[in-house]
Amino acid sequence: MGAAFSRAAVSGAVAAVVAGGVYRALRARPRRGWQRTNYAGRTVDLYAGPAVALGAAAGTAVLPLPARTRYAAALAVLAAGGCGAYDDLAGADDPRRGFRAHLGALRGGEVTSGAVKLFGIGAAGLAAGALLKDRPVERILAGVVIAATAHLVNLTDVRPAAAAATVLALGAPGLLGGPLAAAPMGAVAALVADDLGERTMIGDTGAHALGAAIGVAIVAGRGRAGLVAHAAGLVAATVYGDRVSRLVQLTADR
Repeated sequence: MGAAFSRAAVSGAVAAVVAGGVYRALRARPRRGWQRTNYAGRTVDLYAGPAVALGAAAGTAVLPLPARTRYAAALAVLAAGGCGAYDDLAGADDPRRGFRAHLGALRGGEVTSGAVKLFGIGAAGLAAGALLKDRPVERILAGVVIAATAHLVNLTDVRPAAAAATVLALGAPGLLGGPLAAAPMGAVAALVADDLGERTMIGDTGAHALGAAIGVAIVAGRGRAGLVAHAAGLVAATVYGDRVSRLVQLTADR
């Protein structure tokens, strides 16, 4: 227990240092495309997103885990973060929100940034699941858990530090079963004050990356029964959250 706690502490510390360093470096050279107006009309930056994504990846990389586990975590975090960054930049002016809107556009022949993100993160989740599990059914379930956790965390990113709080709440129980959750927790903890102070936001980049990291932590410590339970719960929560997100967007548009 003591050794596991020490490994988790080191992972969290590395993630926090990297996230903080990347964030400060990006803020030193601001770019217009990474600025947003938040719900309260204040101008904030999106630099916390790539910062926490790289921090979480770095924190996982230092853990003494099997190579396949570390590769799976790096793949899920960086791919999810990359898909989120694409949506943050390419979809900045797209008012459509929710899976239904983007899938509807896809049926009409339009490939939105949200659709790219949806399928990209799904593919990354399945690839990471294939590294983490050996049996086909468990690989699919693992992919569902990773992708659904990434999307769920993103759906909570509606107010300052809401997604950060979600990551900390989901990650804390995971520490009891292994150290993988320490990296996303350490990364987001380093920047939660700036997020709460409305100087920055993690955006799709950070929310998806952190969610994917938590998803990997869940998958790594669960067998088939646990994966089924988590997959069912996460999919239900994500569908419900997507519906609520669309209702909130409709209310705001009015």
